Amino acid sequence: MKWLSFLILFSLTVVASATAQPSLLYQDFTLLENRYFNTPAAQQDTTEEGNGNMEFPSPRSVMYKSMMIPGWGQIENRQIWKVPIIYGLFAGIGLYTNYLNNEYQDFRAAFYNSFPENDDFRFGPTPERLEGVNPAELQSNRNSLRNQRDFMFVVFGLAYGLNVLDAYVFAHMRSFDVSDDLSARTTVQPAIMASGNPGISISLSLFKK
Repeated sequence: MKWLSFLILFSLTVVASATAQPSLLYQDFTLLENRYFNTPAAQQDTTEEGNGNMEFPSPRSVMYKSMMIPGWGQIENRQIWKVPIIYGLFAGIGLYTNYLNNEYQDFRAAFYNSFPENDDFRFGPTPERLEGVNPAELQSNRNSLRNQRDFMFVVFGLAYGLNVLDAYVFAHMRSFDVSDDLSARTTVQPAIMASGNPGISISLSLFKK
């Protein structure tokens, strides 16, 4: 009877503790959660994250906008002064490419018409300034102008890519704090290296004054 009474009492104790344990755990985790989210650091992180999303545009969004319309990304980054530079660069490349193409057309027509059997003026009449020029010189200038004109298409593509890259990189850099209130602190302390040998650890921390 004593053993039976002991077993019944032990069973009731285990059941009671098992029933009470989840509520205790729930209360403990709730307290930890409340402590974390009510700390000043957590509130500051949440506020900074919300302000960052509202103040700084997404770098990927800025990149896509610059790809669709050159200069749009710079406007999103609040660098509207770069827009005239971008379009001025595009205009300069376009005008110079057009000049090279016109020169190439003239030298091509003059070279083609320099042969007596070519009397159909396939590429147009020979310009007056190129009449009587040696065909070898006409051919050399024609090839050189064609290569320069084709290279300008590559330059235009590079300028377009530079516009996109500038907007994308600056969208990343906008979130960096570069104000005069920044300060640095260097910490030097002993440490254990990966090989197990003693060494020195150097860390640099940036913070506001």
